[in-house]
Amino acid sequence: MTDKKTLFIDGKEIEFTDEPNLLEVIRKAGMNVPTFCYRPDLTSFGACRMCVVEVEGRGIQSSCTMPPENGLKIHLNTEKTRRIRKTVLELLLANHDKECLTCEKSGSCELQKYAEEYGIKRIRYPEKPVEEYLPIDDSSPSIVRDPNKCILCGACVRACSEFQGHSVLGFANRGSKTVVQPMNGRPLGQVDCVNCGQCVAVCPTGALTIKSNIEEVWAEITNPAKTVVVQMAPATRVALGEIFGLPAGENTIKLMNAALRKIGFNLIFDTNFSADLTIMEEATEFLERLKSGKNLPLFTSCCPAWVKYLEDHHPDMLNHLSTCKSPMSMLSPVLVNLVPKHFNVERENLVVVAIMPCTAKKYECKRPELTENGRPDTDFVLTTQELGRMIKSAGIDFNALEPEEADSPFGEYTGAGTIFGASGGVAEAAVRTAYEFATGEPLKDVDFKPLRGTTNRCRDVELDIKGTKLVVRVVSTLKEAEKSIQEIKNGTAQFQMLEVMACPGGCINGGGQPRSCDDSKIKAERAEGLYEEDAELPIRKSHMNPSIQKLYQEYLEHPNSHKAHELLHTVYADKFANSYRDI
Repeated sequence: MTDKKTLFIDGKEIEFTDEPNLLEVIRKAGMNVPTFCYRPDLTSFGACRMCVVEVEGRGIQSSCTMPPENGLKIHLNTEKTRRIRKTVLELLLANHDKECLTCEKSGSCELQKYAEEYGIKRIRYPEKPVEEYLPIDDSSPSIVRDPNKCILCGACVRACSEFQGHSVLGFANRGSKTVVQPMNGRPLGQVDCVNCGQCVAVCPTGALTIKSNIEEVWAEITNPAKTVVVQMAPATRVALGEIFGLPAGENTIKLMNAALRKIGFNLIFDTNFSADLTIMEEATEFLERLKSGKNLPLFTSCCPAWVKYLEDHHPDMLNHLSTCKSPMSMLSPVLVNLVPKHFNVERENLVVVAIMPCTAKKYECKRPELTENGRPDTDFVLTTQELGRMIKSAGIDFNALEPEEADSPFGEYTGAGTIFGASGGVAEAAVRTAYEFATGEPLKDVDFKPLRGTTNRCRDVELDIKGTKLVVRVVSTLKEAEKSIQEIKNGTAQFQMLEVMACPGGCINGGGQPRSCDDSKIKAERAEGLYEEDAELPIRKSHMNPSIQKLYQEYLEHPNSHKAHELLHTVYADKFANSYRDI
């Protein structure tokens, strides 16, 4: 048994184990110091100097980079540490665009928060001249970049590199001219950004924000000639409540339905329905590939950031990608084709809105493959954060709402549909149905817990389908996906299905969710909320959804039919070969 290791924080003895730095020990002890650049999921950078502490015998130290040692005596809030933090804040504010009232991050900006906490009333340093301000970059369909609000913490640069194995953003120039920008100073919309929004999630200020579609959606809702329908992804229901003070993971789907009705949406459906639809198509496709031995392993196609990454970097691997559209992009054409018939609405007056945890969905809805007669199947995508803002601006007391159900028939779903929001959920849902399609026998135990997890970013699980051995690999982050691709290319891959989600932990941690990058516990709680709903639902296999069965009987015929392929499948191609790959 090893000796207990302890140190002292403001005179209190604190035990520590394998924490990588003093800051984690401080947080574990229920205390905190401010920081801009530190994110637990990223490497320590030590750039902002806000997390300084005073260590007896060592002087001022950055707590995010100093490892804990036995017997250290640490002081968090001394005259020196406060003076340093206030100086840092003043220097940052002197160089910062301070139009806080109109900033997207107002109210959640860490610079704004610390300036208030440390009582910054005046700035002793010369402010940056207006003529030196750089133009705002809104070329991306998903993300707005305002370099005038950047504090050079580097969190976005590290997130892009360490999560996605990408270097879309980087530091340029030196000294006072240093900026964070895309490669060669090009607009964000003209480089190979996958729109995942993880840079937005870690940005402490308004330098990187979600490109908002709130006003366009309000315009449609208030237009009496329009019928506005909405769908919402599984991950949104276990995160939206955080905006209104509810615990992470609490399933607010029925409160969401009520809020959406009060906002003015005419019809409310659930993307979980089309998650079940996706499984019908994808499980059938997987079994057909297993039988033929072609284009294996099968890659899941639900994550638009992953699809774009393949197009940009591995177009030779696109034949492995499932031809299934994502659940959002399956439900939208179903609504476009069937809502006019079921609800007596003219197509030209129908507007389809999707509530997603994902900034990349804003890019996805604009893809030409996902249009009909030149019009997008999904007109607008709002993130979880944007929906929270709409609810607040409408004066709705979210927590006091009476729960409501979604509309039928496209609002009914199974437990398999709801777990799509967590890493491993798509694979687990597919296996539940593929087993019964392949064997014709009922699957008694539908819980494939080894496929689940929010911290382990690569998991191989061996499954037995009545004597047929299969290996399913689940990865989150494109950096892990790239390793799997290299295994396939060098002939060492042992898996037949690869589920990829670009965001760490899956859609529950998407770039459009309320911020969770500082707390792995929040990701786990959101995932648990989805698995709890799955366990509680009376039907837990996608092919057993009666509304899905009826859709096939009356309209789609059978999974992978010609009609189903017309509506629910697509093919992606190397569209970007001549744009930026060789820059």
